[in-house]
Amino acid sequence: MQDAALKQDTWPVLKYEELKDTLAAVHLWTQIVGKIRLRKMPWLNHSWHVTLYVTPSGLSTGSMPYEHGIFQIDFDFHLHQLIITTSTGKRETVDLRSRTTADFYREVFEKLNASGIDVTIYTTPSEMENAVPFEDDDVARAYDGKKMTDYWQALVRVHNVFTRFRSRFTGKCSPVHFFWGAFDLAVTRFSGRDAPPHTGQAPNMPADVMKEAYSKEVSSCGFWPGSEQFPHVVFYAYCYPVNEAFGQQPVKPEGAFYSKEMGEFFLYYNTIQQAADPEEALLSFLQSTYEAAANTGNWDRRALECDLSRFEEEYGCFRTL
Repeated sequence: MQDAALKQDTWPVLKYEELKDTLAAVHLWTQIVGKIRLRKMPWLNHSWHVTLYVTPSGLSTGSMPYEHGIFQIDFDFHLHQLIITTSTGKRETVDLRSRTTADFYREVFEKLNASGIDVTIYTTPSEMENAVPFEDDDVARAYDGKKMTDYWQALVRVHNVFTRFRSRFTGKCSPVHFFWGAFDLAVTRFSGRDAPPHTGQAPNMPADVMKEAYSKEVSSCGFWPGSEQFPHVVFYAYCYPVNEAFGQQPVKPEGAFYSKEMGEFFLYYNTIQQAADPEEALLSFLQSTYEAAANTGNWDRRALECDLSRFEEEYGCFRTL
């Protein structure tokens, strides 16, 4: 029993080259589902209304309003199905398997129509170079259920550490959420001050959306599976606005580094996976990179942070309620 428990607690080994084909398919599938959420949810600051969330079975939109109540779309990486459920009792499924994006797109909308859900989306993928509309993407995409489960199990572990990190901040902070545009799990802290207008761009992304997303000073961290140009599964941390001193700050754990080209700190996932205590090692990266942003950006840390040890000592009795 003890060996089984230890095995369950082990962070999975992830290699970009082994994951990339499956994640390329799922990235496009999450874009389809995410764009449905975008159309059905009222706009929230910093595009928080479009994100997905890590669940005990995969990724979920959470509840979304529609004509007859609420509905939800879930990626289930145990059963390898996309599951559509409604408050009227309807349930439809789409298999997650090797197939074209066009085929997946068509079946998802057939099942939405069968569920009484009326929605249309902008079908060009966001934040991707040379994007092909979903309905025209007839390239065969591979799906390896074991590789996807491994990646999702890493997401589960990262989600829990990000959630602990988020609890240490009393200022404005995002949920721990999954952005399907870049395919990353992220959490963002805010100083409370306005930021200078953001001038960066992303493919198939309106400039006004980017400006609103970075309209406030932020310190952000995340988990990303890499790309052909950067073939590594990594954790990242950046701030906006950024100054030269940010990248010169000492950060933890050993192995973390700053990329001048990308303007961010990085830490390879394998460093955390192989650490004696992966959770504490990751927390040290999140905390030290946040401090690099807060200290060089002159954030009011006394007003924005909380002393968890004091809180637990004084208010731990609330756990018995």
